[in-house]
Amino acid sequence: MGKLIVSLSPHAHGTDSVERNMYGVIIALLPALLVSFYYFGLGSVVVCLTSVAACVFFEWAISKYMMKREPSLMDGSAMVTGLLLGMNMPSNLPLWIIIIGALVAIGVGKMSFGGLGNNPFNPALVGRCFLLVSFPAQMTSWPVAGQWLSYADAETGATPLAIMKQAIKAGDASILEQLPSSVDLLLGNHGNAFGAGTLGEVCALALLLGLAYMLWKKIITWHIPVAIIGTVIVFSGLLHLANPVYANPIQEVLSGGLMLGAIFMATDYVTSPMTHKGQLIYGVAIGFLTIVIRNWGSYPEGMSFAILIMNAFTPLINTYVKPKRFGEVPEKK
Repeated sequence: MGKLIVSLSPHAHGTDSVERNMYGVIIALLPALLVSFYYFGLGSVVVCLTSVAACVFFEWAISKYMMKREPSLMDGSAMVTGLLLGMNMPSNLPLWIIIIGALVAIGVGKMSFGGLGNNPFNPALVGRCFLLVSFPAQMTSWPVAGQWLSYADAETGATPLAIMKQAIKAGDASILEQLPSSVDLLLGNHGNAFGAGTLGEVCALALLLGLAYMLWKKIITWHIPVAIIGTVIVFSGLLHLANPVYANPIQEVLSGGLMLGAIFMATDYVTSPMTHKGQLIYGVAIGFLTIVIRNWGSYPEGMSFAILIMNAFTPLINTYVKPKRFGEVPEKK
């Protein structure tokens, strides 16, 4: 005879799971991944495959031989970390640097805190920022798109963000005329005069397709991406109105890793706030910090650092922005 299990309400049942969400993120990344294959060819394939394989291997090895527990590779989290790490790299990065980045992402950013669900920082960004600080020359050498069979010897060029930084330093708004049009930035058509950036930032439209898919499947909510993009538009717009040496809001949003970070990195379940109000605060802060670092920091890009900074503030946001308890009656004034 089966036991009757009695539990307190509310009673809820759903099909949501770690595996479903992780594989959903992989599907959402496919448009941007395919676009990177189209623009970078062999380099993109080598970087992404190496990153995913290294992340999966290090999670398996650390789980089995250091943590003495059964590896849980089928949940897809190691593959997502590998894909996101690879898409935050240039297409000509040497294999040994990619492997070091994967080791830091999985070993330091994830497994040292106990594995999935315990890491305070986004693992892929931990690996990416470690490489950016440790190997700045290799991590900021941007191949020009269209060199399908080139890998280590690909021709490089300055990215749109580098042009924006140059205009600010020179105080010359005419330098911004060199930038691709907003339509070209949306489609990833940077031409032969520019380095296209990391694998995942080349085509904003592909990333927006991924956003639409994840919203449709309810893998993420709109709060964080909209808060980040909206904040960047507002603050960059104010700067542009005050001084045209700063790029216009559309160019800011469509350039660099802002879309990739806002859609796929900042929305990480573990490292972002739990409540919608907290997510809006989190997103606004990331957008503001990104503009500050881009315009006045040492690096042209600020998205990765902004997300990691706000990852550290997520526990504080969760503490002070709490959801209403089920059945709670508000106090009468």
